[in-house]
Amino acid sequence: MQPSLEKLRKFFRLEHENKYPNTAIIGGLAQMLDYWEGEARVDGIAEEVIQAVVARLRSYEKLSPDGRAESLKGLWKRISETYPEAGQKPKTQASQTPRPPRPEQEAPQNQNTEAPPDVSPAQQRQQPNQPKQQVQQKPRPAPQPRSEAVPGAKTSQTPAALNASLTVLQGVGPKHAGDLANLGMQTLGDMLYYFPRRYEDYSQLKPIKSLFYGDVVTVLGTVQSVHTRPIKGGSKSIVEIVISDGTGSLRLSFFNQPWLANKTKNGDAIAVSGKVDQYLGRLVMNSPDWEPVEVENLHTARIVPIYALTEKVTQKWLRGMMNQVISHWAPAVVDALPDKIKLAARLVSLSEALQQIHFPNSQARLKAARERLGFDEIFYLQMGVLRQKRDWKSVEGRRFPVPTEWVDSRLSSLPFTLTDAQKKSLEDIRADLDSGQPMNRLIQGDVGSGKTVVAALGAAIVVNTGAQAAIMAPTSILAEQHYRNFTNMLTRDGGMMQESEIRLLVGSTPETEKEAIRQGLAEGSVKMVIGTHAVIEPDILFKDLQFIVIDEQHRFGVEQRKELRSKGTNPHLLVMTATPIPRSLALTVFGDLDISVIDQMPEGRQPINTYVLRPQERERAFSLIRGQIKEGRQAFIVYPLIDESEKIEARAAVDDFSTLSKEIFPDLKLGLLHGRMKPSEKDEVMMKFRDRQYDILVSTTVVEVGVDVPNSTVMLIEGADRFGLAQLHQLRGRVGRGGAQSYCLLIPTHEDATENERLQAMSRTNSGFELADLDLKTRGPGEFLGTRQAGFATTLKMASITDVTLIEKARTQAQLLFERDPYLQQTEHALLAEAFERFWGEGKGDVS
Repeated sequence: MQPSLEKLRKFFRLEHENKYPNTAIIGGLAQMLDYWEGEARVDGIAEEVIQAVVARLRSYEKLSPDGRAESLKGLWKRISETYPEAGQKPKTQASQTPRPPRPEQEAPQNQNTEAPPDVSPAQQRQQPNQPKQQVQQKPRPAPQPRSEAVPGAKTSQTPAALNASLTVLQGVGPKHAGDLANLGMQTLGDMLYYFPRRYEDYSQLKPIKSLFYGDVVTVLGTVQSVHTRPIKGGSKSIVEIVISDGTGSLRLSFFNQPWLANKTKNGDAIAVSGKVDQYLGRLVMNSPDWEPVEVENLHTARIVPIYALTEKVTQKWLRGMMNQVISHWAPAVVDALPDKIKLAARLVSLSEALQQIHFPNSQARLKAARERLGFDEIFYLQMGVLRQKRDWKSVEGRRFPVPTEWVDSRLSSLPFTLTDAQKKSLEDIRADLDSGQPMNRLIQGDVGSGKTVVAALGAAIVVNTGAQAAIMAPTSILAEQHYRNFTNMLTRDGGMMQESEIRLLVGSTPETEKEAIRQGLAEGSVKMVIGTHAVIEPDILFKDLQFIVIDEQHRFGVEQRKELRSKGTNPHLLVMTATPIPRSLALTVFGDLDISVIDQMPEGRQPINTYVLRPQERERAFSLIRGQIKEGRQAFIVYPLIDESEKIEARAAVDDFSTLSKEIFPDLKLGLLHGRMKPSEKDEVMMKFRDRQYDILVSTTVVEVGVDVPNSTVMLIEGADRFGLAQLHQLRGRVGRGGAQSYCLLIPTHEDATENERLQAMSRTNSGFELADLDLKTRGPGEFLGTRQAGFATTLKMASITDVTLIEKARTQAQLLFERDPYLQQTEHALLAEAFERFWGEGKGDVS
């Protein structure tokens, strides 16, 4: 494993062992970014992984211990997916022979919440006698030059001198130039766009004598004494440092960081930042951020930039080099953003932004610089998705007009009444189908909100004219469920279709039946096919495919969606998701889609009562399950793991299944479902549960998506603190699908996890939209993006995907510009067109 990842694993493990106090690094985990970011680039770590680490660690301090645990677990899972060797068990003996990385394996969904980073899904499934494989070490790719990664950084008007090598700078020879190249700086232009990762604000200093309890401040002082004292019988220690600034003294306490005693000595000047606390009547700071202070900074009283470093590059030296370049060349950069837009959006010039982002004169000017650079990122992103939308709308789509009387007759034949939100979504679909342009619509609706019936009615409009429709779902269970629902809606009581015209196509479909379906699709006798990836196999050909529905769209890759779309001529596309998309993402990453929202539940659906129980209250949960089953209902019991692990303190499905079936519920029928079962076995268990052959289904998270058992009324989730909000909400949505009152019971791993922020949020609200916003803030956009435009999350360096105000400002200006000059052909937009093509030249988007 690359040294930078090994270092990351060491600190993450130390955090885990100490229950996430943010003390594995002096001053907090974020402090390691100063040098780790550079080392990671030297190691050739993918830029999206580096940016994911940077984003998570910057916000780490603000999280609760539970939030920190979740953040590190999710981050290490992402790293392990990109670098499978990161999932291997670390060496325990110095003499141990290094083992080559294993081939990449797919991590099962049901094991995605274990403690980082020495326990991974791949490791748990490793076979003991697997032959060792020799894996040739790939050469480390050079990091992308910074000026290539920033929108608007390069145009034909950029001064040629900014392409000069760094060796033109006084004090930079080939060796130093090589060190800077490892940070992504190869030219003078790259240095302009190598932004500080944080700042020390020496302009807001407070003398020690003026501190009050509860202040969050930065203090400069000189070390007066350093002492270490043991605690807890000598197993841990506290380092106590006393600093003075001439007006008073302040005691700093660092828990279980003994190496700190060797890092500081009497007379050192240091800056400490943190919250002022009180102990025995004296003011103290516990585990503050700190760093050595260059003497000249003590007297400047300004905001000092702190850059990410690599080995052999110091802050003082890099800051000096930056000052040379910024002061001379920042005023010379050419701004591609038109003056009209800058004036309307109240933005500073690019030159001003570059000068102030590196060496800000005040917090206000730093904020203005951040806003300008962040605006550029969102603006170019918005331009791209608007261009995609326009390009898609520029092609011709077949019209499918339908009389209102026909729609009303279909609605009146349904055994239920559509909600207003469903009716609005259906009207959106009707308008798209009659527009003469291909539909490109996303329906987002909470679990159980009735998206399927809207999709079925949309498909019926198209099929009614003789054209064909295809519905693709991520799992065979969900595909079979859609097949059953579509058939019931469209064929019963003299419906508009014959059963033979709707076919189910999944991996387990017998070959003879597959051949009949292939022939029917090619001839046109099969009007609608519902299935999994089997629908996009090369030998599946349609006579006239005009309508496509993709369910749980984030589970499909870009190429899979394109493959299905290519089987028709500009077909209408409807994608659905039960993961509500926060507004900021809907405005940016999904900006090329028209969006319909189903935010009402069908009549008769009751809110699911959600409770957080302590582990010792488990018997209360079992009593509720017994009572519900006595009334003829069914229950789910979901676990985070398949088997027990020595490394993870969490209950597991297979182990508890035996206890549940023999001791807790010996008189009831229990089924077991987990990710290591064959697809046919999973389907069999799920169908038996649906047909009430089981009272209780013991499962891992394979039941997360789409399973519809209206008779089930209890969802008990063990180890609930090990799941993300999106997963918890999806699991809760498996119950409450009938008219009876339903319950979701959350039991965390430990009693102290009952106050877990996610669990409390689940008990407060049933709204997936509220939970989605919270999930975006705490876990980032990965849960929502899937494979769609995933690079966008790491493209943003200055903007935040949660900053709705900035996003709306940039979106408004992009829309106004597109109305005037959609292809940027006017003379005043020439530089902007260049910058746009450079930024989007790699085909970042996904109109499919």
